[in-house]
Amino acid sequence: MTDGSVGVKRWILLYGNRVLVAAAATVVVFVSFVAIVSRLSPPFVEGLGTGDPIDTLFGTMITVVVTGTTLVVTIGQLVLTQENGPLGDQRDRMSNSMDVRKSMTDLGGSPPSTDPATFLDDLVGVAADRAETLDESIVGSGNDPLGDAVGELAEAVLRNAGSVRADLSGARFGSFDVVSTVLRFDYGRLLARVERVRDAHGGRLSDRERELLRELEDALSLFGSAREHIKTLYFQWALIDLSRQILYAAVPALIVAGVTLSVVEPATFPGRTLGIGNVTLVVGAAFAVTLSPFMLFVSYVLRVLTVAKRTLAIEPLVLSRE
Repeated sequence: MTDGSVGVKRWILLYGNRVLVAAAATVVVFVSFVAIVSRLSPPFVEGLGTGDPIDTLFGTMITVVVTGTTLVVTIGQLVLTQENGPLGDQRDRMSNSMDVRKSMTDLGGSPPSTDPATFLDDLVGVAADRAETLDESIVGSGNDPLGDAVGELAEAVLRNAGSVRADLSGARFGSFDVVSTVLRFDYGRLLARVERVRDAHGGRLSDRERELLRELEDALSLFGSAREHIKTLYFQWALIDLSRQILYAAVPALIVAGVTLSVVEPATFPGRTLGIGNVTLVVGAAFAVTLSPFMLFVSYVLRVLTVAKRTLAIEPLVLSRE
């Protein structure tokens, strides 16, 4: 697969604005519909005069839009249900969150930010700081095999952290920027390298160096948990946005379907444009617009499923990626 096709695939699955992806899919449906129908034999216009394809098509589409909208609203209600619960459950959620913030305060020396992007950036910064301090400590000891192993570990952490922190700066939660950036911080591989350093050279580490290695491991582990939490919040945010977008799109889709069902016939749009019957273009456009709520659903779900697939493992397991 060429770099260009990979770039298009990633734009569709992850990085593209979901409304633009849905709009592009709607245009593809329109073009495909017109291209296929205009080559049918007998011609599409003749079929309109001898049967009721418009009645069948748009009558069915009205049912689909109403049913699909109801389904998506139900999904939104399920998301909101997760936020409701008895007092004890809410207290447990708060207690667990505060325990994590306390652990971050102990590691970083100051309370973490309440902004999701800065919150994750703080964790990445702590990991980079511990890796750099550990590397400087080992270099000073003159222990070559251990120094090489820790130097490679520190270089990997600092390189990975540097690119991620640069993109986290100014990222705003609610957009995909925060999630897409933290997906690149390969904490699973880094945790595995920490384990290998401890296993191969743990007996030659001083108490201070062992503590720095443990703090690096804690920062990476906390990042994994925090990333999953932020990812879950983003999923809920995206599904709520999806419900709203589909409700907005459903109303014009129903209007277009109803108008097309009521008034469109060959005599309503006579003539041809670019060799294609005008009624074919109108029916194709109406069909595409009526499908727009479904295209929104597809665009949002593609991103959610792709992110979920790429983050199935929270522990140091590296699964194959698309």
